[in-house]
Amino acid sequence: MAEIKDPENTILMELKDGTVTIELLPDVAPQHCERMKTLVRAGEYDNVCFHRVIDGFMAQTGDVEHGDMEDGFNIGRAGTGGSSHPDVPAEFSKVPHARGSLGAARSSNPNSANSQFFINFKDNDFLNGQYTVYGQVIEGMEHVDAIARGEPPMNPDRMISMKVAADA
Repeated sequence: MAEIKDPENTILMELKDGTVTIELLPDVAPQHCERMKTLVRAGEYDNVCFHRVIDGFMAQTGDVEHGDMEDGFNIGRAGTGGSSHPDVPAEFSKVPHARGSLGAARSSNPNSANSQFFINFKDNDFLNGQYTVYGQVIEGMEHVDAIARGEPPMNPDRMISMKVAADA
């Protein structure tokens, strides 16, 4: 089991194959980390699908507006929504988009991140300085690697639940 140094800034994401432990980086991106914890504690990420999963690149999820719908119409819209909270401004840093890093998904506007995020399958240095990095998978990356591919996947995988380790 992963060593959890800071339970208040550690996320436990339950996937079909097991738990993914994510260490948040509040010193690097405090507003993004706070937003994630707010949404996690409200249960908003539970049952949300991975709507955009590109082999050799990343797995994207977190559309709390559309991503938990069971019917195909809304699954097709997954990726177009956010949360009821305002967007979060960019918090760019020198932290690279390395394998297992958590990045804030956004539109072409750098200050449009909200609830969506992605986990990098490999080092994606071309994203450095353009998307906020605010976490790192410290255990369970093999479960992320097993997420169904597609844009959207035919049968998308979901985050069964997410918890802040301090609350688990």
